[in-house]
Formats: sequence, structure tokens, C-alpha cells
Amino acid sequence: MPEGPEIRRAADKLEQAVAGKPLTHVWFAFPELKAFEQTLVGERVERLETRGKALLTHFSNGLTLYSHNQLYGVWRVVKAGEIPQTTRSLRVRLETAEAAVLLYSASDIEMLNADGVAAHAFLQRVGPDVLDMSLTAQTVKARLLSPRFRRRQFSGLLLDQAFLAGLGNYLRVEILWQAQLSPRHKAAELSEAQLDALAEACLAIPRLSYQTRGQGNENKHHGALFRFEVFHRAGKKCRRCGGIIEKTTLSSRPFYWCPACQQ
Repeated sequence: MPEGPEIRRAADKLEQAVAGKPLTHVWFAFPELKAFEQTLVGERVERLETRGKALLTHFSNGLTLYSHNQLYGVWRVVKAGEIPQTTRSLRVRLETAEAAVLLYSASDIEMLNADGVAAHAFLQRVGPDVLDMSLTAQTVKARLLSPRFRRRQFSGLLLDQAFLAGLGNYLRVEILWQAQLSPRHKAAELSEAQLDALAEACLAIPRLSYQTRGQGNENKHHGALFRFEVFHRAGKKCRRCGGIIEKTTLSSRPFYWCPACQQ
């Protein structure tokens, strides 16, 4: 299941293909969107915004295409005029003179104006996105200590998109390893130093994954390296303390941790 870094990288590819260029052809599968096809021809995709696993495609006329891939949706980039051979159901086609971006299989698609974006039920429920570079560790720390979240166990909290959008299972386990915390901990139980470490890890880990494309090989361009320290490493030695990494199930998802240094 893709998490925030993977969604953001997909959005980057779509932006690179069509952003800033006049749309020459627009097609929607759903009848309620058909009226927008001609409206958008000649307009430009200004930017693509991610809110967790939702994607907001902002057009130059002030409209925004909301889409959520859910389990089966997927975007593709192709050359202008190209029609790929696939068994998937095409939902959206946005085409410029050079390229087209295609959305397949998704069912949660809407066209919104600015008020619609502000009032959208899903967007109101999700927390700030971890890949929003204006989000700071201090804001994350404040959310951790808020009445809504301070007594939630981290095993569930770090999967809750209402806390922070874009986190998922592999990020959950890597964040808690980095902060040296047990999944049973709650923010209300932590020291200031532990809170600071967790808040910083909640941003640093997904951003490093995004910047280095989640690869396990050294990335010379960024200097830093994202690699799994505990995820899918059950039975192996912890690189920090030498303890043995264990696997269990928490919040209905596989969870990996080092009991020796995540006290």
C-alpha cells in the first residue's frame, strides 16, 4: 500500500508531464464531470497537491479535481494521443500537446471550487501532510500533546490520517525505531526529550524516504540514505543496539520493532 512519499513522487511525475501547459483534450468517465471537459480545455494544471492519499489537481481557472486512489486507483503518464492497452477502467484523461496523464480504476473523483475544497468531508478529517514543508516539528509536538491525541497509543495513532496525513505502516515502525519508543507508549507519558525526538522523526523519516526515493542504496545526490532499520527485518540484529528485531501485529497491521532499545 503506497504511503505519503510514494503518493508525492507520483504527483511529481504528473506535474512534470503536464503542469503549466495548455490542456488540449480533457475526458471524464463519470456523467457528473462531463460538463467540465470543455471548460478545462485551454486551461493549465497549476500544481498537484497531496493530502495523505488524496490528490488535488489545481487548474488555472480556480477549479480543483479531487481524486483518491483508494485500493485500486492508479495514475499513468503517456505520450499525447497514446491509448495504452489495459484491462483497467479509464476514469480521467488530461492531455497537453506533448503528454497525457490518465487515472484508472478510481471511483472517488470530484470537481471542486475553492469553497468545495475547504468544505470537503475527507479533507476536513485529515491532519496536516507530513510532506508539507511548512509543517514543523513544533506543530507535530503540539498535536501529540493535544487532548484529542495525547492518550492514544502510538501503534494506532501513527496510522490515523486525522493525526498526520501520509503516514502508513512502514513509516510507523521506522519512526518509532528512530525515536526509540515502544508502540504501547502514549504522548502523555513521554518526557520533553522523547516528545521532541518523536515529533522530529514523524517528519524526518517520511521526508528522507521521499527525497531518496525509498531506495536502500546510497544516494550520492542527497548525502543521506533511507533504509529500513526494522521493517521486514524480523529475526535480524538491530543496527543500533544488536538486539533481535521482532514481528507482531498491532492495529491489524504487521509491526516490527527492537525490544532491546525501544523500551
